[in-house]
Amino acid sequence: MSDVAYNQEPPLLSDTGEQDVSPESPAADQFVPPVPRISLQAFCETPDVASMLETASLDRRLARAHITVQMGGVEAAVAFYADAPTPNLIIIESVLDAYALGADLGRLAEVCDAGTKVVVIGHVNDVLLYRELLRNGVSEYLVAPLEPLAAINCIGGLYHEADSEPLGRVVAFIGAKGGVGSSTIAHNTAWSIAEGYLSDVVIADLDLPFGTAALDFNQDPPQGLAEAVLSPDRLDEVLLDRLLAKCSNHVSLFAAPSTLDQVYDIDEKAYEPVLDVVRKNVPYTVLDVPHVWTGWAKFVLMAADEIVITAVPDLANLRNAKNLIDLLKQGRPNDRMPHVIINQMGMPKRPEIGIKEFSEAIGLEPAATIQFDPQLFGNAANNGQMIQEMTPNTKPGESFDSLATLVTGREQPSIAKKSVLGPIFEKLKRSKKD
Repeated sequence: MSDVAYNQEPPLLSDTGEQDVSPESPAADQFVPPVPRISLQAFCETPDVASMLETASLDRRLARAHITVQMGGVEAAVAFYADAPTPNLIIIESVLDAYALGADLGRLAEVCDAGTKVVVIGHVNDVLLYRELLRNGVSEYLVAPLEPLAAINCIGGLYHEADSEPLGRVVAFIGAKGGVGSSTIAHNTAWSIAEGYLSDVVIADLDLPFGTAALDFNQDPPQGLAEAVLSPDRLDEVLLDRLLAKCSNHVSLFAAPSTLDQVYDIDEKAYEPVLDVVRKNVPYTVLDVPHVWTGWAKFVLMAADEIVITAVPDLANLRNAKNLIDLLKQGRPNDRMPHVIINQMGMPKRPEIGIKEFSEAIGLEPAATIQFDPQLFGNAANNGQMIQEMTPNTKPGESFDSLATLVTGREQPSIAKKSVLGPIFEKLKRSKKD
């Protein structure tokens, strides 16, 4: 049991009253990293906890873990492992008091293999019990009732060491329809993340035959994403560094070939090994997902940490955006809702659906609305520059900065401005105090 056997003598705990010892349930917008490939077996005593773990097992962050949930608690676990090897992680639910729970876990320790981690879900909210269990080798103690995301967060925390490099966050951008400007918004938001927070960002152009990221950043790299996707076994940190095109101090590009030399009928999980390597090396990855509906496109969206849907205010975009939102809501119940951007507002002579009506139909308020400005965006595209790079302090640029704050979960960076009147104001404040 976590390399340390549980003491055979049950812990004698004083009655300390109700104290909250369970970790806080993470909010839906809190970043919870994906769990690696592990085997996990849970033994429950109540239907509610079993149902919660079954729900958690369907979450995208546990997609690689092999999970089984059964009833019986500690008794069933001890009987099962008497003749079977233990998995990477055992989750035990117990409704017993502190004294009886300690005795039961002592019996479980006798049949546990070295290196197996144990998480206990109990119904006693006592800080002394929590400390005693952790001191004797239990990896974590959670108090029921418990939300699925709290359980996922706990499992993920066991396999991401505190002193290791944190996994990067993946943000996927997709248009509700072709030509709505999703790529432009993805590239400009990536630039805002990099320049605003001075954090490294990789932009992965997933539109292999028709991608525009290289054009938008005035790059012409000889290699890029196709080499990584078609040779996943060779991809490591060294190859990653060679395939990335440096666009600025903090922005690197995984460019698409943007040629029709071959057909890219790729596997559903073709991008998974690429994202694994990038996650481990870069704080933020922006995925420019083309407007297609394939197995790999759905997989990428379901696996992303944040999703941004770009739409223009017409009927086809409204329908497609609503379909995407409904699908993502069903497939990602423990994640934050996707962010919707209404782009190209106010295009001359084009009938538009009002923002209020659009929002009510899709069930979400837009994260930003961006006005139609063909000259600003056209000049930036033709120059191979980002909006903030070419013309700082524009309304669209402010929208990209706000979106960068939203998808990273960080506070908006602020620069302290010094005023020539500052010393005078300070003297006035001091004189008033005197």
